[in-house]
Amino acid sequence: MAKKKKIPDKLKIWIEARKRYHLSHEQIQMARELGMNPRKFGKLANYKQEPWKAPLPNFIESLYYNRFHKEHPDQVKSIERIFKDRNKKKEEKKQRKKLEREDPIPF
Repeated sequence: MAKKKKIPDKLKIWIEARKRYHLSHEQIQMARELGMNPRKFGKLANYKQEPWKAPLPNFIESLYYNRFHKEHPDQVKSIERIFKDRNKKKEEKKQRKKLEREDPIPF
């Protein structure tokens, strides 16, 4: 019986930020590529109190365009998809290692 793996805290923070600030998967991926800290989004998202600030989604998109000179990432993946891909890759690696241990290549 396979265990259900939990999403690590580093990725959970991004999921919570996506829900809290109503961001899309694309905007979260842009923020991650920019190296932004999701814990600091509260300072950036208070455009109602500080009218000179842009809304957080627009701010992320403008920073992304300024840095990478393109509107959107080439391939958009959700945090959940990234986690599943990592786990799949780990399982494949485990299987490969297990097969190598069982049947070593003769010299």
